[in-house]
Amino acid sequence: MLFNTYHFIFAFLPVTLLVFFLLGSRGQTQLAMGWLVVASLFFYGFWNPAYVVLIVLSLLVNFAFGRALIREGTPPGRRKALLWLGVGLNLSLLAYYKYANFFVDNVNRLAGTSFHLETIVLPLAISFFTFQQIAFVVDAYQGKAQEPRFLPYCLFVTFFPQLIAGPIVHHGEMMPQFLEKHRFRFQSNAFAIGLTIFLLGLFKKVIIADEVAAYASAAFAGADSGLTLTFFEAWTASLSYAMQIYFDFSGYSDMAIGLGRMFGIKLPMNFNSPYKATSIVEFWRRWHMTLSRFLRDYLYIPLGGNRKGPTRQQINLLLTMLLGGLWHGAGWNFIIWGGLHGLYLIINHHWRAWRQPFREQRPVGWFFRLGYGGLTFVAVMIAWSFFRATTFDGAIAILRGMFGFNGISMPDGLATALGSLATATGGWIHFEGIQQNAFPIGVPAALWALGAAAVAFLAPNVCQIMHRFEPAFETYPGELKRLGSRWLTWHPSTGWAVAVAVLGFWTFANLTRVSEFLYFQF
Repeated sequence: MLFNTYHFIFAFLPVTLLVFFLLGSRGQTQLAMGWLVVASLFFYGFWNPAYVVLIVLSLLVNFAFGRALIREGTPPGRRKALLWLGVGLNLSLLAYYKYANFFVDNVNRLAGTSFHLETIVLPLAISFFTFQQIAFVVDAYQGKAQEPRFLPYCLFVTFFPQLIAGPIVHHGEMMPQFLEKHRFRFQSNAFAIGLTIFLLGLFKKVIIADEVAAYASAAFAGADSGLTLTFFEAWTASLSYAMQIYFDFSGYSDMAIGLGRMFGIKLPMNFNSPYKATSIVEFWRRWHMTLSRFLRDYLYIPLGGNRKGPTRQQINLLLTMLLGGLWHGAGWNFIIWGGLHGLYLIINHHWRAWRQPFREQRPVGWFFRLGYGGLTFVAVMIAWSFFRATTFDGAIAILRGMFGFNGISMPDGLATALGSLATATGGWIHFEGIQQNAFPIGVPAALWALGAAAVAFLAPNVCQIMHRFEPAFETYPGELKRLGSRWLTWHPSTGWAVAVAVLGFWTFANLTRVSEFLYFQF
């Protein structure tokens, strides 16, 4: 079931809320919790009921492992065996559904064999609920998790606002909330906060992300099919996709946070205006924050982090990002994307180490911060080309266009006038008259992408707008910063109610063109 559909907004959500709070108001918290688990499983099984069995088996097995690891008196050797078995089973499940076809195809390509494996359909959310439970099993082994109760654990795994595409929640954040009785009673303030966040996230998805998606999808499909993109076409395509994935995924995360608040539950922040970052290190503290937290705590640090010298740190960074890329999808383009970000992080750490003595003498001014931010965003866009394209050649086609190898299209007269510049560069950059390619081009596409970029770079994010009411957990301490402008800070008022209502009606009017969220495929 999709958040951006009429049957979710006007049927599933109201019924689920009504029954939950009716049971909670009568003190029947266990029944209310059980109802929310059942509703979440219905939400998950709406696409394919068969996969409800998969998620139920997964949570039962991991619950048993967690209980066994936490139980006192278990011999150390047995505990370690249980840890490796629990983590191994989770990774095996993920490997089979997500990577089996990819592995067989590459073996056939390299070895010239003809092994055949039927296409395995990837169950929704398997990456998200598997990572959450791996974290629980590891924490249980390390003594960081308390012995779970069955219903809170089921809700921790299945809670529908964050089940399909995150945020990747931590048991220590979620399960204690499910044991607090006041969360089962309707709270008008929490509901108003949650509804506002949900509508703002829905607006980001439907009005912004889905609009810029049209050009990005057509242009990348053209590049994958061998079409040549010129400078402006490639940059518009790349910028459009950068805005699409940001507003699509951050919009989903906002909706998840808003839905959680409607039920009185806080979720962690997942986005903190990542395109405002002035370095790749900062970008990964702002983009998909719960994934970067998981990779840091359960992969990078166990590998040794930065504790074993700079060379080992660089290897750990690269390996972590390669695996992070592979987590996003079973394809070489995703691995290249992860590898690029790993190299970016290594370069960033070297730069910081070299720059540190100078930073102490002279702080970085606004001009250099602007330059660092621009360079960071361009590096991110270059990597997005591999993330979005379905073929390696398609990504290279986009990059060739971005760097001017395919010419710069402009009105014919201007292209002729600049011919001398093309000659001076030896033909590397050449100017051509505008060509009508097999996908929509022109001013509207560029304006939508630039307008979306203006919002991403200049506007506060939703959690900042709502900061007075602590809308979410801080994934990293100190991230939820107060805004200097009072009129951009949400507070219960007629003006804010009217503004959000207008955005809501505008969004509802466009729900007829339903599209899935990008991270559903990961």
